[in-house]
Amino acid sequence: MTATPRPTGMEQTAFEQWVNRYGQAWEARDAAAAARLFTEDATYQWTPFDKPLRGREAIAQAWAEATSTQEEVRFSYRVLGVDGDQGVAHWQSEFVRHATGTNVAIDGILVAELTQAGVCRRFREWWHVKELVASHL
Repeated sequence: MTATPRPTGMEQTAFEQWVNRYGQAWEARDAAAAARLFTEDATYQWTPFDKPLRGREAIAQAWAEATSTQEEVRFSYRVLGVDGDQGVAHWQSEFVRHATGTNVAIDGILVAELTQAGVCRRFREWWHVKELVASHL
């Protein structure tokens, strides 16, 4: 019996660089930079029950709307693994909703399928959020 060779895919370093740029775009609240991380026809799914966003323009619009209420964004991550063209990372983000002063902490997992050029064509994530009004800290 011979083992079937695994498909060649991205290296972990390439995935780490992609997630790092994702985090930088979020911290800068730069929807255009975030959108450039995705192919023109990419799908982006914030939770498993959300209908996927389709296309770079829809991703940019959703990012702009989502980050418009955030300030002091901090993002961190740890790559859990890479298999073929998919990478999985555990990420965390904290920010303040500027209108309410609410401190927000999010903990999540993302799966990104990248092209050979290092651009994401399919993105899915699962996350939980905790919000605390600043006066209760």
